[in-house]
Amino acid sequence: MSLPNDPAILLSYINTQLRDFYPSLEELSKTLCVDKKEIETKLSLIGYEYNSDLNRFV
Repeated sequence: MSLPNDPAILLSYINTQLRDFYPSLEELSKTLCVDKKEIETKLSLIGYEYNSDLNRFV
């Protein structure tokens, strides 16, 4: 699957997916066949990191 390249759009997409469909970033990564570290790295560039308790990037 191809993820959005723009970090702000990626943030919105990932948080929506986590909220609506996936109990964790790990599940999202496995199901969509995307690299969890790549998502975390891209979103860290704009100051966001994954919070597993909230199941979203904050």
